[in-house]
Amino acid sequence: MTEQRRALPQARRVVVKIGSRALADGSDLAARIAAEIANLSSAKRSFVLVSSGSISIGCERLGYRSRPREIARLQAAAAAGQSVLMHRYEQAFDAVGLTVAQVLLTHAGLADRLRVNNAREALAALLDAGAVPIVNENDTVATEEIRFGDNDQLAAMVAPLVGADLLVLLTDVEGVLDNKGRRISVMSDDAVIGQLENRQGVGSGGMTSKLDAAKKASHAGARVVIASATREGVLGNVLAGHDVGTLFPRVGRALRARKHWIAYTLRPRGTVLLDEGAVGAVRGGRSSLLPIGVLGVRGQFNPGDSVRLVAPDGTEVGRGLTRLGALDVARAAGLKGKDLHLLFGSEGHDLVVVHKDDLVIVG
Repeated sequence: MTEQRRALPQARRVVVKIGSRALADGSDLAARIAAEIANLSSAKRSFVLVSSGSISIGCERLGYRSRPREIARLQAAAAAGQSVLMHRYEQAFDAVGLTVAQVLLTHAGLADRLRVNNAREALAALLDAGAVPIVNENDTVATEEIRFGDNDQLAAMVAPLVGADLLVLLTDVEGVLDNKGRRISVMSDDAVIGQLENRQGVGSGGMTSKLDAAKKASHAGARVVIASATREGVLGNVLAGHDVGTLFPRVGRALRARKHWIAYTLRPRGTVLLDEGAVGAVRGGRSSLLPIGVLGVRGQFNPGDSVRLVAPDGTEVGRGLTRLGALDVARAAGLKGKDLHLLFGSEGHDLVVVHKDDLVIVG
């Protein structure tokens, strides 16, 4: 057992993600995963399953020859396939004496702080009751999420939601491969960022999405393993610390749940361009973003929205919740003291664009 994998057997909250391709390639996969989870579950270890597959099953049931592009037909396929998907999991887990519970989430729901907390409490109650939550995106009502989202990203958002210390992304390859097709055993955070930069433009889904999901989950305090769903006993091997798949160790100090939510769940509504002085202050981690450090804005956003904080060279240095709308940030850019007072009245003295408590360094 390598040093990096020595902690895996101690995992107590495990999120397992299964892709639709892996489900399609292995007709007995649900039964195998259910048996493994039953063998590995204990009073101190619980599992959450994030599963794709409803749309692909629904396409087959509705007679679609290929995956449709129209949102309405995708929603119809999801509606037709979700009940079948859950029935398969119910049969598989009933056979090993475990109870499953369907949990459908949307990005819009996870972007709302109150609903995030409600989802966290509901998942905790299911786990306390000994059930295995089966999480899927609510594709029947989702719109943008169907077109741009995927369940790798959903799994990365569920990990901090349930306090997971391990995320396993099961796919149809042995792990992350190098440029010679060899499996990479362990990847550092810098290597992940390099891989993502090299793969830009490939599109959503596939290994690019898994790398991004692994980065997000590792910053939430979870170790991540990308491994083959077709490998017999894959979960047991991972939790035994065996050298299977590609391991992404935890990165430094885990972000608190709210900061992780700001950095990796919320979708930025606009961009605030910083001068070099503000870039240094933001990267220092102890300063709020003040108007004097702003060069300009891009996009339309309102107070409370998530915004990207970008250096003059275009590098993203942070994300945060803005206290001003785009128009007011543009009006206040580069100003301080008396000038802010003349423009905004008495409120100008304490004007903050992004408070340090609502700011996360991401670059």
